[in-house]
Amino acid sequence: MSKLHRTLSALALGLALAVPCLVTAQPPTRSFDAPSAPDFSLVTGENAPNPPLNADGNFLIGPKYVPAPERNERADVPKGRVQQFTMDSREGKRFNPGIARKVFGKVDPKNPKTLIVDTHEIDYERKITVYVPAQYKPGTPAPFMVCHDGPKGAPKMLLPRILDNLISQKRVPPMVLIMIANGGGDAQGHERGREYDTMSGLFAEYIEEEVLPLVAKNCGVRLTKDPDARAVMGSSSGGSAALIMAWFRPDLYHRVLTTSGTFVNQQWPFDPNYPDGAWGFHNKLIPESPAKPIRLFMAVGDRDNYNPNVMRDGMHDWVEANHRMAKALKAKGYHYQYLFCQDSGHGVGNAKAQFLPHAIEWVWQNYKQPSE
Repeated sequence: MSKLHRTLSALALGLALAVPCLVTAQPPTRSFDAPSAPDFSLVTGENAPNPPLNADGNFLIGPKYVPAPERNERADVPKGRVQQFTMDSREGKRFNPGIARKVFGKVDPKNPKTLIVDTHEIDYERKITVYVPAQYKPGTPAPFMVCHDGPKGAPKMLLPRILDNLISQKRVPPMVLIMIANGGGDAQGHERGREYDTMSGLFAEYIEEEVLPLVAKNCGVRLTKDPDARAVMGSSSGGSAALIMAWFRPDLYHRVLTTSGTFVNQQWPFDPNYPDGAWGFHNKLIPESPAKPIRLFMAVGDRDNYNPNVMRDGMHDWVEANHRMAKALKAKGYHYQYLFCQDSGHGVGNAKAQFLPHAIEWVWQNYKQPSE
């Protein structure tokens, strides 16, 4: 090795040791057969690219993906209506005012599991986008699905289009879809982080008491009170928020769909009752609690997030967190389906184009719609 190469190598090593964030900017690719991974069943074939609907467990998909045909609009399928309204934080009871930060924050030297963050109060608007299926009969209690990180602008029609097709094919019940925009920002010190990463029933109660009544009023629907007829879905922190809602309020939600779920230590402010944030789900809560009536779909990418910020507490690996979730769920006998998506990053967008209709259908398996 030349002197120049030795010098450059030494500089690179010094930078890596001094600034660990630099070496984690591009998440590493994790192998499906790594020592910490659960055992996966390989899913193969273009005609059946997703796991069986009647199966629980861990499945390996990819690295090539085929976009699901349910994403396409069909002329012979009845189309539901989509409408939007806006909520002003100043008119709400919870999450009023909102919070935001200017800089990320620094690790608390007295507690490496949390950050010191300077925040300020904000007012904000929240867009609510509602899909009502063509098959909905006014006055009847409708099953529904909440979706976190809903659009902040014009409505996005992919999920309504998928539901049009699934409902028309009688693969899911005619359900209302409620896409709820977050309050802004991300992670510790921002409103989105406060809403999604807090380990409590607070956000579920906010939706129950402040959002759903406006959906019923503004959109002319009656929403069911049956927790088995309610689902919640989300990606990243929206995914952990979905499980948090069902875990702390199983009287409200039983069905959960997550992609790249942030089952890591991202709660802020620090809560000594849940010192590991959502990492505590697989670290303590699920193993040490009686099984709850929750049906859970999860998917994560082999290049998913790995320590994307200054936290180095050993609880910021999205792949490891989801692997641990799968093991904990299996040990407690939960109905769960876990997809490990090869050649896919955070949010698993390329894989989700293939499996999302399947995931929605799987989450609603065994639902018995009441007779009129």
